[in-house]
Amino acid sequence: MTAPRVISLDLDDTLWPVAPVIAAAEAALHDWLKERYPRAARGHNLDTMRAMRTRIAAQFPEQSHDLTFVRRRALASQFISAGYAESACEEALEVFLIARNRVEFFEDVRPALERLRGRYRLFALSNGNADLQRCGIGELFEGHVSAIAAGAAKPDARIFQALRDMAGVAASEILHVGDDPITDVVGARQAGMQTAWLNRDARSWPVGLAPPARTISTLAEIL
Repeated sequence: MTAPRVISLDLDDTLWPVAPVIAAAEAALHDWLKERYPRAARGHNLDTMRAMRTRIAAQFPEQSHDLTFVRRRALASQFISAGYAESACEEALEVFLIARNRVEFFEDVRPALERLRGRYRLFALSNGNADLQRCGIGELFEGHVSAIAAGAAKPDARIFQALRDMAGVAASEILHVGDDPITDVVGARQAGMQTAWLNRDARSWPVGLAPPARTISTLAEIL
C-alpha cells in the first residue's frame, strides 16, 4: 500500500460532536429573532424552521448540498412573509454561523492534529458549513474542501475529485478519515483513496458493506 502523503479529515462528528453545536446555534438564532424581528419569529419554533429548510431542500435539489443556501433561503422566506426586508436574512445567518462555529473538540483532536501536521499535509473534507478559522484550527490545515465549494456532498465523487485537485496528489496518496460509513469510508474508497473509519463509540459496522481497511477510535491512532 502506498504511504499517504495527505490526510483528509471530516469535521462534524469527527473533530467535534455536531448535534449539540447545531442545537445551540438554532436556539441562539430563534432567540435573536424573537428579540430583533419578533414578527418573523411569531408562529415559528425550531421544529417549524427545520421543516421549512426541508421543504427548501426538496424544492432545490440541485442545491440541497449547500446547507448555507438552504438556511438563507428559508430565512429569507420567513422574513418576507413577516413583512421584513429580505436582506435581514444575512444578519440572521451571521448570528447562526457565529454559534455554529463555536465547537468543543473531542479531547484527542488538537494534540493529534498538531502531531499529524508534522508528518502529513492536512486537509478538511466536509459536507457541513463549518469554518476552520472561526473554529480556531485553520492554521493546522493546508486546505478545506466543502460540499458548498465542490458543488456536491460526500459520497459524490465530485467532492473527492475537488480534494485531489486541491492537494495535487493521486487518490492513492490520500488517507481520508471520518465517522460516517457511507459518506466517508465508502465515498473515499470508491474515489480510490485509503480510508480509516473513526468509530469513537463502538458502533457496529453496517451489515452488507465491505468492512473498512482500518478502524480507529481516536485520531491519535493514525500515528
